[in-house]
Amino acid sequence: MSRFVRRIPEGDDRERLTCPDCGHVAYENPKIVVGSVVAEGDSVLLCRRAIEPRLGFWTLPAGYMEMGETVEEGARREAWEEARARIALDGVLAVYSIARLGQVQVIFRARMEQPGFEAGPESLEVRRFAWADIPWDDIAFPSVRWALQAWRDDVGAVAVNPPEDPRGTRPLPAGGAL
Repeated sequence: MSRFVRRIPEGDDRERLTCPDCGHVAYENPKIVVGSVVAEGDSVLLCRRAIEPRLGFWTLPAGYMEMGETVEEGARREAWEEARARIALDGVLAVYSIARLGQVQVIFRARMEQPGFEAGPESLEVRRFAWADIPWDDIAFPSVRWALQAWRDDVGAVAVNPPEDPRGTRPLPAGGAL
């Protein structure tokens, strides 16, 4: 079995993992994260992370897609895994590019399809927060803040990265403020 090496394949313009024997290219592509802002009135469902990265910080029910599922199926699965919530999706809220991590995030508008929620295996706790009570200093990732703001602004269009971070390269500063 051959080891892959980094080189620029013929006809390409960037280094790729390539088999030196047969020329097979092992493409490395961004991962897709799916999630949702699950709202009820003026409150949103947040999950306190039980895993790294950002253990103990609050996030939306979201995570990586699995092979063989649609973005909608993935968002519903993540809500179940993290918040034991059965949700209905009401359309795409936002698509974010997080270039520094090689991620594309698809975030949906959602509501509870069935009553009830509780912490799943990846969450320490799950709670609904009114807008004024969201623990902004303890939000796990910049894109969670962006998605919550997009939901609040309800612009009627799909949100994208904010102008101050168009490529998703700025990590969340200490203390959670942007």
